[in-house]
Amino acid sequence: MLDYRFVDGTRLSSVIEALIFASPEPITWEKLSEIIKESEEELDLDQQVISRIIEQLNTRFEENDLSFRIEETGGGYTFVTQPRYHPWLSIFQHENAYRKLSQAATETLAIVAYRQPITKPEVDQIRGVDSGYILRQLLEKMLVKVSGRADSPGKPLLYKTTTHFLKHFNINSVDELPKPREIDEILKDDDMADHRRLLMERQMELEEDEEADELLEEFIDKFQDGDEEESGVEMDSDEDITDTDFHNDEDEEEKN
Repeated sequence: MLDYRFVDGTRLSSVIEALIFASPEPITWEKLSEIIKESEEELDLDQQVISRIIEQLNTRFEENDLSFRIEETGGGYTFVTQPRYHPWLSIFQHENAYRKLSQAATETLAIVAYRQPITKPEVDQIRGVDSGYILRQLLEKMLVKVSGRADSPGKPLLYKTTTHFLKHFNINSVDELPKPREIDEILKDDDMADHRRLLMERQMELEEDEEADELLEEFIDKFQDGDEEESGVEMDSDEDITDTDFHNDEDEEEKN
């Protein structure tokens, strides 16, 4: 069964590998079996057989010293990089994770994850502010979804985390999330010091970039206003200000 070859010579293990690689979300063994059976009716793959095929693929990856493996996470099989490569990816991952989720979004997502299913009014009450905009962001990022309506006045929507949330945090269920007490212990660990420092540095860099952009916009606005007052001619706001513009002004002053 593991060495089964199709009519064109393609190996069953290679087909399984291709399906897992092409799937944007973790793919279940049931779905893999269903797809294979559509092509080869005599192949009725159960979970044990597919699990052995995955082990065979991972052995092949290990023998060829490849950087990835197939793991069962988020309710299905997906490709992941090996832990020993994480140091090279950590800066990139920390930076992107911080840019993608703001502090408010992370806070709201944590509330949904630990209290799901939960309504928006309940999230608002815990955070002390309106969370409508943040919840919409999390919906767009497919980290939370609407799971129904609460049996309470107004029938408010209920929110819960998604399969994409599980994949994002590399877990199979929300039961694997650390308990509040465990989080406190992790944050007190010395190994987290560098992680916290890195995130703070990234935050300061982002804030400095935003401040620089604001100062540049303010300078351009003032320059445009001053030029309009002196010439009496209204400047097109879409025109770019170049070094040539500054040199031309200086030349005119020297001639006068």
